[in-house]
Amino acid sequence: MEEQFLQNLSETEFIEQYQKTEKDKYEKPSITTDMVIFTMDTEKVSDKRKKAEKELQLLLIQRGGHPYKGDWALAGGFMGIDEDVDTAVQRELKEETGVDGIYAEQLYTWSAVDRDPRMRIVSVSYLALVDQGKLPPLQAGDDADDARWFTVKDTVVESHEEQISSTIRRTEEIELEMTSGEITVSATIERVTVTEGTNTKTTVWMKKQDGIAFDHAEIILYSLERLRGKVNYTNIAFNLVGEEFTLPDLQQVYEVILGRALNKVQFRRHVEGMVLDTGKEIKTGAYRPSKLYRYNSAWVHDQWK
Repeated sequence: MEEQFLQNLSETEFIEQYQKTEKDKYEKPSITTDMVIFTMDTEKVSDKRKKAEKELQLLLIQRGGHPYKGDWALAGGFMGIDEDVDTAVQRELKEETGVDGIYAEQLYTWSAVDRDPRMRIVSVSYLALVDQGKLPPLQAGDDADDARWFTVKDTVVESHEEQISSTIRRTEEIELEMTSGEITVSATIERVTVTEGTNTKTTVWMKKQDGIAFDHAEIILYSLERLRGKVNYTNIAFNLVGEEFTLPDLQQVYEVILGRALNKVQFRRHVEGMVLDTGKEIKTGAYRPSKLYRYNSAWVHDQWK
């Protein structure tokens, strides 16, 4: 009877009635954004004969209050009632890094019932990349004790696969470690992937967690693998270099992300259409001058012709 009454109303009347009688019947989870912000750090070397190495770094915030007080967490925060999630992310990115217009892409929605002990919170995670040269000094926010860039590394320490009939089960144990000066935080994650025909299901367990808040170790691992998966077929790596760069520097960015050395000739062939020669050179250390390049913004357009 009540349902029939509601459907006989005009849409304006229906919305007014719904807001008075129906909307509070449903529990409302809070929405947060968790941002995996990567940059590429170049070590400082005093020996001009030594080539500077790059490291992939991740921004972590030390929590100033409960829960997980003193542990390290991803940058992020609650979405305002008048914001969409993309707007909330851009606001948080500016607050955390001091830089406008950072590259950010939505990764995944994390909705485990017990992921936050305070209340029901659903988090939308984002992968963000920023050139180190654009970053001002870090400053911890009001609700944080510290903010640091951590060198991040993931390692598969054990992997085995078994097949029973048409079902393939792959089990991996992955160690995630992040270091900043004297501080190291880590996690051990077990991932089981079961494939039956064309259907694949992946389940993740946190076996050990030391110094990382919430489910952020899992989010970080997911982000690393997304970055690694996209680097070979997109222009995503160019967000980690300056407007002008040398090809050796660009190659090292790819190598750090992929975790392996690349053939110089094959790499230059791969990025040939993605870069433009600026006509300028730069000299670093004892090495001969290197040409400076910039990203070819027409590359994406050309890919879709």
